[in-house]
Parts: sequence; C-alpha cells; structure tokens
Amino acid sequence: MPASVPSPSPSSPPAYAEPVPPSGAILPTSGAAHRLRVALLMAGSCLPILGAVLIAPVLPKMQDHFADVPGAGALVPMALTVPALALGLLAPFAGVIVDRLGRKRLLIAATVLYAIFGTAPLWLESLGAIVASRALVGVAEAAIMTCCTTLIGDYYSGRVRDRYLALQTMCASASATAFFVIGGAAGSAGWRTPFWIYAVSLLIAPLMAIGLPRPTAATGAAAEDGESTDTAGAPKRSFPFRQLAGICGLTVFGALVFYTVPVEMSYLLDDLGVTATSAIGLATAIASAATVAGAITFAKLRGAPAPRLPLVFALCAAGFAVMWLANSAPLLIVGAVLNRLGTGLLLPSLLTIAMSRLDFADRGRGTGLWTASFFIGQFICPLVLIAAESALGTLAAAVGLLGLASAVVAAGLFLTARRSAAAVAALPQ
Repeated sequence: MPASVPSPSPSSPPAYAEPVPPSGAILPTSGAAHRLRVALLMAGSCLPILGAVLIAPVLPKMQDHFADVPGAGALVPMALTVPALALGLLAPFAGVIVDRLGRKRLLIAATVLYAIFGTAPLWLESLGAIVASRALVGVAEAAIMTCCTTLIGDYYSGRVRDRYLALQTMCASASATAFFVIGGAAGSAGWRTPFWIYAVSLLIAPLMAIGLPRPTAATGAAAEDGESTDTAGAPKRSFPFRQLAGICGLTVFGALVFYTVPVEMSYLLDDLGVTATSAIGLATAIASAATVAGAITFAKLRGAPAPRLPLVFALCAAGFAVMWLANSAPLLIVGAVLNRLGTGLLLPSLLTIAMSRLDFADRGRGTGLWTASFFIGQFICPLVLIAAESALGTLAAAVGLLGLASAVVAAGLFLTARRSAAAVAALPQ
C-alpha cells in the first residue's frame, strides 16, 4: 500500500465488533457479522436505485396535480431524472470526501440525509422546491453509492470482491423491478404516498453504525496477495488518473448500453402494438431476470474480466440487433434477454477492472469517478436515443445504431488486446 496511509497507532481503539484480522489480511467471510455487513452494503447500494425508479409510476398523477404550473411538462419528468444527474456530477467530489473523512462516517450521514430529502415532497407544495429536493436526494445518493462500493473494495479482495460486486449488480437489477411495482402500488393512494418509502433509510443508518467496521489500510482488504501495508517510508504514489481514464470512458458508453432496455422497452413494445401494462411489466421482468443471470454468471467465471470485455460487448450488440429487426413482441423479448444477459456481465466487469487499479488511499476517489461515469451515462441515455430516433426515424433503428456502436467497441477492444498480447510476446524473455 502507498506510504500516504500509515499504519494505525497501536493505541487506537479497535473499530470492529469482531476479531480484527492480522495486518494485511481481509475481513472474515463467514459468520453473522459478515452476513450483516454484506446485507447492509447491498441495501445501501439499492437506495440510489429506489431514487431512480420509485416515483416513475406516479409521474402522470404529479403532472395532473401541477397542470397549472408553468413548465410542469418539463419539471415533473425532471423530478425523476435529476437525482441521477446530481449523482453523476457529484460522485467524484464524494469520492474525495470519502478518502479524507472516512467511508463509514460519510455513509451514515448520507443515509440519514437521504431520508430527509427523499420524504421532503410529502410536505412541499412548490413543484420547483420538489425538484430541488430531488436534486439533494442525488447528492445523498452520490455519497451512499460511492461509500458502499468503496467499502466492498476495502473489506474484500480477489474473487471474493468480484463476487460481491456481481451481487451488487444483481441486487440493483432485482430491486429496480421491485421498487417499480412498490411505487405503483403505493401510488394508488396518491402521488405523494411513495415518498414515504424513502424513510426506510432511517432504519438502515443505525444498523450501519453498528454492523460496518471502520476500514483502515492495515485491517482492510488493501493488502492483497500477501503484501504488507506497512510502507510508511515509501514515496507517496500519485492518483492513477491515466489508468482510470480509459475504463471511465468505457463505463459511460457501458451505461448507455445498460439502461437502453429498461428505459425504452415499453416504447418498443408499444410500437409493436403491445399496450397492456401487464404484458409490458412481464417483459421488463424477464429482461431484468436476464441481468441477474448475467451477474451470477460473472461471479462463477474465473480469470480476469478484461479479456472477456470484447465478447460481452458483442453479446450486447447481438441483443440490440435482434431488437432492431424484431417484428413481434416475442422476438423483441429474445433480443432484450440477450442484451440484458450481456449487461449483467458488463457492469461488474467494468467495476472490477476499475477497482483492481486502486489502492486503499485513493479507492474513494477512484470509485467516485467510476460512479460518476456510470450515472452520467444513465442520464444521457434517453437523450442519445431521442437524438438518434429523430435522425433515423424510428426508435428501433436508434437501438440498432447503438448495437452497431457496441459491435465497433467490441472489435476495438479485441484488436487492442491482440496488439497488447503481441507486444508482450515480442519482448525478450
């Protein structure tokens, strides 16, 4: 580990409620404390997903309520999307704070603020104030997502870390469908009712204070492969901006690929004459299940994820191609399943590659940059597809164009990997 993170003083009080592993070891991966730790990290990772989809079913009711407000046609949809924009813009700053103030402290504070900002529309009467409160939800989400992902990197290493990053993807995908259903059911009692659900984070925050140990360079998963963390005399290592630039850029595009089916599936089905909400919901659920299957597959695969990226993007491209050519709902669902199987592999692959390039001292900043890249891609996804649809005439053609772009990325990654392998083989032995 870098020298900028000295070993903790022997006089420091223990931060764990369980036995502290020796210096350079990872945390225990069994027992009640471990299960609680994983459950809390997964629950925290689902909170930003809740913010993204919970109120989607009640947007029409909100639109009717604020029909007389100037600009309501733009402001009401913004109430759904502005948290993702705030998260994307602020996650890098959250990462800096994470590294300077500590992961656990910021996570608990952000989880409490999430409940305060999330429930604010229950008593706010101004549409502008509601949108502002939603932006503040995004601020809290930036801290929560960055902290949870960083803590996974701190607590675990190697294949164990990969497994829990895949589990994070599975939980996010499954919770998106669940929160959409919950939001729709709660919305039947009024458009404000779903905002009560944000208060659940007040139950999670105290458990985080009790169940999450405070990571340090000496007791976290920072020292991998048996390396010592006691390097106080070594020169300070600079932040690896160049190493992260490529993977963050690829993540922006990966987020476009990841969110296309959830955002556009209902419109594509409508274009094929499927308007029943039950059928649309079933199709979306099937696609979400494919994402979970892809994440499970990732957790079971051995070896580094980087060499598999060309194949993963090619699978996503194949799904988009089937969706573009589909002339019936069943064929469209087949394409969506192929694509979502690929995205289930894609998200943990990108995140694992980014985490592998970060040490304890800069893991928060690096995770913040990756998180920002992903949510910026999420925010611009519908904008890119709207522009492509306007240029090409149909949404299906826009999806086909994104499939072509995915295929080009897959080919580029494959050729780059081939050149790198050839360069290494040409080196003198």
